[in-house]
Amino acid sequence: MDGIKYAVVTDKSIRLLSKNNQYTSNVESGSTRTEIKHSVELFFGVKIIAMNSHRLRGKGKRMGSIMGQTMHYRRMIITLQPGYSIPPFRKKRT
Repeated sequence: MDGIKYAVVTDKSIRLLSKNNQYTSNVESGSTRTEIKHSVELFFGVKIIAMNSHRLRGKGKRMGSIMGQTMHYRRMIITLQPGYSIPPFRKKRT
């Protein structure tokens, strides 16, 4: 699970999960679709029908007079076969 950073929990991602069995997560921008697909199938034991991905640009941040930018990232939407599901992603407890 090196490529997947964390699950995305937004209104749209919850709607996709309930209607279409689609899971949304942010992944490392250098990882490929096949790497993510194989790691998800092996780790969770599910079958993937389709994967959609898009690259999101980092947001501009200002610190005084210096303008910087956050890191770019990639988001994957994974569609599972009917009958398969991924257990909820859990936050680390401190």
